[in-house]
Amino acid sequence: MPGSDKIWESALGELELLISKANFTTWFKNTFVAENSDDRVVVGVPNAFTKVWLEKKYHDKITKALENILTKNNLQVIYRVANKDTLANISEKISNLSNEKSQPVNNNNGGMFKNINRFGLNSNYTFKSFIVGPGNELAQAAAKAAAEKPGEIYNPLFIYGGVGLGKTHLVQAVGAYILEKSPKKKILYINSEKFTNDFISAIKTGQTDRFKETYRNVDVLLIDDIQFIAGKEQTQEEFFHTFNALHQNNKQIVLSSDRPPKAIPAIENRLISRFEWGMIADISAPDLETRVAILQLKAQEKNYALGADIIHYVAENIQDNIRELEGALNRIIAFHQLNGAVPSLESVKSILGGISANPRKAGLTSKKIIRIVADFYDIGLDAILGESRKKELVVPRQIAMFLMRQEIKASFPNIGQDIGGRDHTTAMHACEKINSLISVDEKIKNDVAVLKQKLYEA
Repeated sequence: MPGSDKIWESALGELELLISKANFTTWFKNTFVAENSDDRVVVGVPNAFTKVWLEKKYHDKITKALENILTKNNLQVIYRVANKDTLANISEKISNLSNEKSQPVNNNNGGMFKNINRFGLNSNYTFKSFIVGPGNELAQAAAKAAAEKPGEIYNPLFIYGGVGLGKTHLVQAVGAYILEKSPKKKILYINSEKFTNDFISAIKTGQTDRFKETYRNVDVLLIDDIQFIAGKEQTQEEFFHTFNALHQNNKQIVLSSDRPPKAIPAIENRLISRFEWGMIADISAPDLETRVAILQLKAQEKNYALGADIIHYVAENIQDNIRELEGALNRIIAFHQLNGAVPSLESVKSILGGISANPRKAGLTSKKIIRIVADFYDIGLDAILGESRKKELVVPRQIAMFLMRQEIKASFPNIGQDIGGRDHTTAMHACEKINSLISVDEKIKNDVAVLKQKLYEA
């Protein structure tokens, strides 16, 4: 059986792709596999708070990652507060993936990659390592132009697209390029959650002046997932003034989001207006050739050889998400390295059985989903497509939209159109609402699970 350290390091490789960098660093640092038997894995954690958090928030992801690595089902994963003297290698790996101190730092010594993490940047995210295809060429060109002339062209640069399509890569590539050309520049990369948390902390501790100095005294501000400031009025107010201060001084601003500015709900019009001052570029799912190129590059970076038949199989079956492509590659490499085996198409098909494209979805349509949801809740099609705001109709309607998005990747405009000609923002709100309810409402969670089964039984 592979060593515990190797198993956990491989699992961390998968988990990194599923969890934000900030959360990954916060909750998985100084964790390890304390025990590993045939049907049980004990994960060692540094303190009781981390134990509770992993059990509550990340248990399913951790279990699935370990089951994938160990090729086992129904694995029991438990957490135990424990210390381990030999954690250095794994802890160093995690520490290098993200920098908890995102304060802008001036640096005059050493090469770019020696100090790049001090700016919150990942040294793997550069323009050289970004594979350009039809779905991202505009965004890449705009990002490169902004990096070559920061503050002068495309300011702000607003990049939007779905999860796992390369937005973070491009945003950070701008910072890496500027840092390489101008090592004295102050560059700050964060996500909007950290901006919000820092602002709240500054208010509580009476250090708002220090907060303003930190965020307004940079040459380049890079913020991921700006859509999460929606609904946070004080945070929006502060970001508005931060944006103005930087823009007026020709400091480069790069923002990413999962949707275009006007589609972000509960955000002030004056911020939407400013997001549209510069360049807005979208990233869509990569085509087959781009997916093949990404897999070839990632395998090369890991010094691992994969046959063309394997690469094409993975690229053909994982179509919507670059992060899933990388996760599949990590799984393939980890399995064969841990077992000392040479990858074959047959072994890869076995390993990726749960991640590859699901042929059952081929016949699934929006109309079929709406019909099955209506039948499940015993309501008529006219009712689910109608205008009534009664709760017994609104929830099924929102679940239908959620399933259309989750199961067949329907676009928000198409979802809205299919559900009674509604606006795309209504579809977005419905999906977000059900996604949040699943974690707190057991009935909704069970209903969605049952409906997913029914979609493929019909």
